[in-house]
Amino acid sequence: VQLQASGGGLVQAGGSLRLSCAASGGTFSAYIMGWFRQAPGQEREFVATISWTGRSIDYADSVKGRFTISRDNGKNMVYLQMIVLKPEDTAVYYCAADSGPWTGRREPNRYDYWGQGTLVTVSS
Repeated sequence: VQLQASGGGLVQAGGSLRLSCAASGGTFSAYIMGWFRQAPGQEREFVATISWTGRSIDYADSVKGRFTISRDNGKNMVYLQMIVLKPEDTAVYYCAADSGPWTGRREPNRYDYWGQGTLVTVSS
């Protein structure tokens, strides 16, 4: 499975961005999809994940209420809508695919495929 993330950019604090991730080369609906981020000098951290059909969703506490993950299995796409962005949201954002199970979904080592990352910079 190949993943291509896009939609990053420079935004002021309080602004919004929508990240997209296009999947190809596999059965998209067979994968849990996740978003992770990595700030300079820090480890990659969990942001959000969505189950195969979108029925189950999980968010990191730091983004809950501000970020929304969604997927469109007909288009092989997963999205991350981000609002009320903060400077601490600045990072490279990665989409990832995991064949499951749902348990352990927050662990980056669980994910089988990764996109190349898209940079989000939030200025204060």
